[in-house]
Amino acid sequence: MNNQIRTRFAPSPTGYLHVGGLRSALYGYLYAKKTGGKFILRIEDTDQGRLVEGATEKILAAMKETGLIYDEGPDVGGNYGPYIQSQRKNEYMKYALELVEKGAAYYCFCDKARLENLPDVNGARRYDKHCLSLTKEQIKAKLDNGEPFVIRQNMPTVGSTTYHDCVYGDITVANSELEDQILIKSDGMPTYNFANVVDDHLMAINCVMRGNEYLSSTPKYNLLYDAFGWEKPMYIHMPVIMRDAQHKLSKRNGDAAYSDFIEKGYLREAVLNYIALLGWSPKNNQEKMSLIEMENLFSIEGINKSPAIFDPMKMNWLNGLYIKEMDFDAFMDYATPFIQKTKVAGKYDMVKLCKLLQGRIEFFGEIGDKVDFLEEFGEYDTELYINQKQKSDKEIAATVLPHVLETLNSVETWENSALYEALKNLAVSLDLKNSQILWPTRIALSGRDSTPGGATELAELIGKDETIKRLKFSIDLLNK
Repeated sequence: MNNQIRTRFAPSPTGYLHVGGLRSALYGYLYAKKTGGKFILRIEDTDQGRLVEGATEKILAAMKETGLIYDEGPDVGGNYGPYIQSQRKNEYMKYALELVEKGAAYYCFCDKARLENLPDVNGARRYDKHCLSLTKEQIKAKLDNGEPFVIRQNMPTVGSTTYHDCVYGDITVANSELEDQILIKSDGMPTYNFANVVDDHLMAINCVMRGNEYLSSTPKYNLLYDAFGWEKPMYIHMPVIMRDAQHKLSKRNGDAAYSDFIEKGYLREAVLNYIALLGWSPKNNQEKMSLIEMENLFSIEGINKSPAIFDPMKMNWLNGLYIKEMDFDAFMDYATPFIQKTKVAGKYDMVKLCKLLQGRIEFFGEIGDKVDFLEEFGEYDTELYINQKQKSDKEIAATVLPHVLETLNSVETWENSALYEALKNLAVSLDLKNSQILWPTRIALSGRDSTPGGATELAELIGKDETIKRLKFSIDLLNK
């Protein structure tokens, strides 16, 4: 085996880059970097009927955006190209015919009707090796007659196949469970399973990292390696990603693609960081990591066997950490397009608004909900004034808000520091806690229990006239 580790990420362009796919790419990249190896990108487009226009370009863009720079691939070249399977079609037929000659594969001419009438075994129709008994003369006659065919792998029917996985240990599968899978389809294109093995060998891939759904089918691949006399790669299978205890995270079920998170306002560094934790943890249990830190900390020993649950709340928390640590100018650049989609666009001081938002959002897509009260102020539930922690209730609010109105009406310098000082002094004069003034004021100005910014920060942002107007409205609401 080549001493230098060569890993690959081989997505199918049947949709945009999904969370599970991005994790496979990330782990392959990290292991290659950690070992001084090479990371290869290969596009597996053999399933022509399910291709999505533009998906390949989206995958390539996402790889570059996340910093997962591949050493070889469709757009950068390399010594083992082409790196798109549909451009390697002739290679697959040549190797399939080699297997036919060796008796490890055979022509199958069965039509759809016969296949649909095969006996149902445990909920699946398994091929019965019917065409394996055809003579060379019969096969030649059918081929000369132009009959459509596929080429199937000739699986052993007795014994078992065992291999070693770096995460799950020794895996043994009874050969009787292995169906004679199709290697070449009737359109001459290889199946994923066959092209995968051929390409991995031809591209000198010696480390295969993929989801553990392939644990039971890996013996099929290994039997192909053995039939060709090729050296098998090392296998590193990763735990499945679940969206909850019962359901897998699945591209087919519409679960989130990488691009979905970016559109919702997640930072690509945070997305990559969170995805790294779905099935792997570093020895030091660090959770927030840059890509360079991941490279240094990554190890096979840190990959878990048990399923990983995709926790949106934890992802939001992690993304929020990244947002809080952003340079303010960079935050404004990210936030501006999201603010421009709201009703408040162009109506408030952007610097002041962004300063209120930066420490109070977990992803940029929250901005609309966080700021809409600025333009949609009206009737609200006065139960919001009740807060035991802040020592506030509706009676206190009804008492203090007229004093707040009078106090703020007399403030000349309309800045947060002056406004805060005025309300703090009011609390002293009324023998109340600061919170008993500030909580009712914030509710009165927003009609919300959660806002970006406190009472005086909101007052500065919306201006004196609007502040006075909202205080009067809220006082009347409490007195109804």
